[in-house]
Amino acid sequence: MIGLNDSGGARIQEGVASLAGYAEVFQRNVLASGVIPQISVIMGPCAGGAVYSPAMTDFIFMVKDSSYMFVTGPDVVKTVTNEVVTQEELGGAVTHTTKSGVADVAFENDIEALLATRDFFDFLPLPTGTRCPSGPPAILGTDRRTASTR
Repeated sequence: MIGLNDSGGARIQEGVASLAGYAEVFQRNVLASGVIPQISVIMGPCAGGAVYSPAMTDFIFMVKDSSYMFVTGPDVVKTVTNEVVTQEELGGAVTHTTKSGVADVAFENDIEALLATRDFFDFLPLPTGTRCPSGPPAILGTDRRTASTR
């Protein structure tokens, strides 16, 4: 399962309905855990409830200078703690790949992130209970991005 994430979280006006929606997503993450490999690609700012699901997945890929993951943003941190912190310091791609360990890789741009996700997908094991594919062996050294089968 691959999730492309770019969300500001739930709107306060949606109240309990948004929490129920997040709960359904989290339940699916839990049921898939250990059965279906899960990849989250953070492609923009993700705040609030929108960061819990990616945090429960197996792999998290982020994009430098455009993707952020935090429960609450810099403005709320400033209001509550009087600490001034940038989006990058709070939850940017470099922060999460070098300090917190939340994310696995930080890419330079969206295209690199998507191409790497596609390549990485080919290395993942098949879901539990799935039969192995059969067919002619792949030709080693073929650049899949230019192959006519894609």
